[in-house]
Amino acid sequence: MTIHAKLKSSIAAAIMLATAAFGLATQAAKADAVDDIAKAGAINVGIFSDFPPFSSASADMSIKGYDIDVAQAIADSLKVKLNLVSVTGQNRIPYLTDKRVDILMSVGYSKEREQVIDFAAAYAPYYIAVIGPAALAVKGKEDLGDKSIAVNRGTLEDTSLSEAAPASAAIRRFDNYNSVIQAFISGQTQLMVVGNDVGAQVLAKQDALKPEQKFQLLTSPSHIGLNKNEDRLKQAVNDAVTRMLADGKLDESSKAWLKTPLNPDNLKD
Repeated sequence: MTIHAKLKSSIAAAIMLATAAFGLATQAAKADAVDDIAKAGAINVGIFSDFPPFSSASADMSIKGYDIDVAQAIADSLKVKLNLVSVTGQNRIPYLTDKRVDILMSVGYSKEREQVIDFAAAYAPYYIAVIGPAALAVKGKEDLGDKSIAVNRGTLEDTSLSEAAPASAAIRRFDNYNSVIQAFISGQTQLMVVGNDVGAQVLAKQDALKPEQKFQLLTSPSHIGLNKNEDRLKQAVNDAVTRMLADGKLDESSKAWLKTPLNPDNLKD
């Protein structure tokens, strides 16, 4: 083979290698979280393991709750196994960005978080509610006048109540939620103001008192967090939640875990 022919052959081989490398790079660039999840046969979902009624250990030590119902529906829609990963408020965003989990449950929207992660549509109601016995007539903030109300000191509940309540309301501030609940169920206060996660536990356990949600002071729904630029996964998550809304399964989960029918308005930011 002549030098010229060898040179042509070498150039052709180099072009073929470059083309192949470009093809592999392009293919890798197109791969996304949905492809990775399908390949693994499982979706890793970050959850708080002790966050009733959204997620907590049941009698058989399995994790159950509202969040788990939704996470299972997402896994089923992707036809993969659900793998629950326990996270904390401090490590869950790094777990997501490091791809130790594919999605996060119970993420409140904020502009600061939006700089780092993306948000699927809201799926869970989170709101601050005024709770009292069924026999006590309270329909709105104007009815809080002259009522005694328990609240956790220095929380968003405290701030919201302080802004809404008439000056004649007797706000009693406690240092933790257990004290707030005990003050209410023992009759030290007529009402309490808590998030719907705490409220659901009281509604479920106090049959004699017959407590009920009177009205909401603040609504801030929970979203499912995912990494940025994962459009296919975001669409898959949104589709799964939409189906749960349409077929009533999200309402069933709300009644089972949050002890109240799902109000779609509570899924609006």
